[in-house]
Amino acid sequence: MSPVKRATDNHRNTNSGPSRVYEPLNEYKPFGPNIGVVDGPLQYVTVAGVRLPLPFTTRMTVVRLASGDLFLHSPTAFNTKLAERLSSMGRVRHLVSPNQFHYAHIGEWSRAFPDAVTWASPRVRQRAHARGIEVQFKQDLDAYAPGAWRDEIDQMIIPGGFFGEFVFFHKESATLILTDTILNLELDKLARPWRFAARMTGMYYPHGQIFFGMRGPLLLRRRKAKAAVARLLSWRPERIIISHGRCFEANAGDVLRRLFHSLLSE
Repeated sequence: MSPVKRATDNHRNTNSGPSRVYEPLNEYKPFGPNIGVVDGPLQYVTVAGVRLPLPFTTRMTVVRLASGDLFLHSPTAFNTKLAERLSSMGRVRHLVSPNQFHYAHIGEWSRAFPDAVTWASPRVRQRAHARGIEVQFKQDLDAYAPGAWRDEIDQMIIPGGFFGEFVFFHKESATLILTDTILNLELDKLARPWRFAARMTGMYYPHGQIFFGMRGPLLLRRRKAKAAVARLLSWRPERIIISHGRCFEANAGDVLRRLFHSLLSE
């Protein structure tokens, strides 16, 4: 019998147009030893219950721990075939919300895997409740990695104010796992209005940029931000996974030093 309990594939999205940017969707793609990504379907920003014509890509990171447990960072929309594939790799054990914006599908995965631990970021419970999204969080993320993954994954908080997030570092593959801190959007895969916005904010491939909503808070908390970046660099990452846009598959340290230059130079 499959370990995947029955769950609804509720995507709340469409697979047309730009959703094909990072095909194949809903498939595990190796990124390094014991780490990979899953590109999910396109989703849309919703404000006051109204869906805006602002599509964005979704991406989950999967880490296989030495115990055989799987760490799912920012789970994408539940998909039965994907769940069965992941179950063949190990036990789906940790469902992680890295910030208050990346949580919407954790409930779907936890219903399929009721023994999994659901990890909450600050304010995510309130946000889920306000939007009527059914999810029960069992544990809270802390500034220090819990024993379940401490030996293999380090973690810390980027002080981005309302947009602050937990970032993770997979030691074996030297991979930094970010969510919204850095965007690296590919212009030729964006609709024209959003292409212009990406150009104006600098958040486009091949250079990428810090998410515009985090820039002000990082400058206002310069001391904490500088310490956070110094710690990121101390991990000596070689590659960076991001949720939106093309990942950085090499020279991660140079990327961080370039993007955070204004913080590091003072």
